[in-house]
Amino acid sequence: MEPAEWSLVQYVLGDGTGAAVGVLTGDKIVEAPAELGGRDLLAVLARWREVEPVLRGWRPDAAAVVPDAVLVAPLTYSSKIVCAGANYYGHLTEMGIGRPETPPEPFFFFKPPTTTVIGPGAAIPLPTGDTRIDWEAELGVVIADRCKDLAPPEVFDHVAGYVAANDVSARARLSREDAVAPPFGFDWVGSKAQDGFLPMGPGVVPAWLVGDPQALRIGLSVNGVVKQDSTTADMVSPVADLVSAVSRFVTLEPGDVVLTGTPAGVGLPRGEFLAPGDEVVVEIERVGRLVNPVSGS
Repeated sequence: MEPAEWSLVQYVLGDGTGAAVGVLTGDKIVEAPAELGGRDLLAVLARWREVEPVLRGWRPDAAAVVPDAVLVAPLTYSSKIVCAGANYYGHLTEMGIGRPETPPEPFFFFKPPTTTVIGPGAAIPLPTGDTRIDWEAELGVVIADRCKDLAPPEVFDHVAGYVAANDVSARARLSREDAVAPPFGFDWVGSKAQDGFLPMGPGVVPAWLVGDPQALRIGLSVNGVVKQDSTTADMVSPVADLVSAVSRFVTLEPGDVVLTGTPAGVGLPRGEFLAPGDEVVVEIERVGRLVNPVSGS
């Protein structure tokens, strides 16, 4: 896959100090432009209209390398992370769902940012007793400014960039046989919102470096074995429609993330799930490569 040209990241030094915004270019972390002010990435996004022209005219080639820098989660923490469900035709097929004649209204759920989000290299924790923990490679859309009720053609005026993510899912917890009534038969919190269930990173790639978000190869491997290999062109509702739909329900704010669904190749249809010691790699063309080990609880 074509790698990201560069991305905005957050890092700490090897001794755990010095949290700051930097730029990942290749395998190096370099200093961000001084105009970003050394702030965390959410603070940079809050000034996106001011810093965007600086970044458009900047190149990382001459920037100083930050010695002993260690990547952490790029966004700490977004005010909200909104996830789209069942948004790839191939994923619908593998789950035994027929192809809709026309795209339905998107389905959304939330992940709590401060406890689900972990960064590159951090371990995905397997909760005690959960043996059916699944992977889901996803493209995340990072919002640039406060916006509401967007029409699809307006969406890209409010997108700062894109990030790779893994919507980890506890499959055994989604359906509840002990529900008090049928409308309460699905446990989205237990299934999707447990601690460490959203690896994200390594960084946020500005939108102009990515180009068309519907023309990106997206994949995931476990221990070097390819599980997901698709393209964002397979989305049921494209990025513009998804963000527009979300904005009709909630006001979006700088640094919010809209996850756009996962392609075919999740573990559930094959009866394959994560185990301690696994290594999971999400890779999205021109966006980034996210690597996380898996640990027991």
